[in-house]
Amino acid sequence: MQQFKKAYQDDALEVAVYGASPVGLIVLLYEGAIRAIQQAKVLMKNERHSEKTHMINKASDIVEGLRVALDHSHDANLSMNLEDLYIYVKFRLGVANMKNDPEILDEVANLLSVILPAWQEVAKTQHANQLSSQKTAP
Repeated sequence: MQQFKKAYQDDALEVAVYGASPVGLIVLLYEGAIRAIQQAKVLMKNERHSEKTHMINKASDIVEGLRVALDHSHDANLSMNLEDLYIYVKFRLGVANMKNDPEILDEVANLLSVILPAWQEVAKTQHANQLSSQKTAP
């Protein structure tokens, strides 16, 4: 049964990724990073160190992907602030991993969770605009 659940989750993720706009992908990445951090915290508490490290590395890789994908040509101030945040989050994830500190994981998950609703709202607005432009197109 576990294999079927994983297969379903993989298929659902693939559908979400292929159907997502660029902003929708950012939302998926934020959600994935937060989920990896939460899983790392559980693994940390259960002293499953190699698995915890894997999940922290996964979150760090996602955050690095978000960082390198920043477009500094649009709103340079915003993108620089996001870049600083992503660098800080990656640093703190490394510290949390070395110190086995679940409070640091809570801190970085909270930072990402605070920003996630803004990205979700942008994705919703873009989707609504896309739908309305499709309705008015001949």
